[in-house]
Amino acid sequence: MCLSIPSKVVEIDENNYATVDTLGVRRQVTLDLISEPVNIGDYVLIHVGFAMNKISKEEAEDSIAAYNEIAEAMKNGEIDEDEGNNHYA
Repeated sequence: MCLSIPSKVVEIDENNYATVDTLGVRRQVTLDLISEPVNIGDYVLIHVGFAMNKISKEEAEDSIAAYNEIAEAMKNGEIDEDEGNNHYA
């Protein structure tokens, strides 16, 4: 399963590459697989260097809030890092 954290577009260059911010980490991704226009300030979901789709600001903020809640619960020991994994003998 792949978990994609929403990334905010902070810059777009002439080659259709965007610099995105994912929880404070910046990286470059290509926008070539997205059929709709992407602008600075938009949120995208990325996978292995490709922006796969654009999502609304509200969806992005909800996802980031959920991610932060999970991270905080793990930090406080409320959730074990293996919780939810299926272990087969």
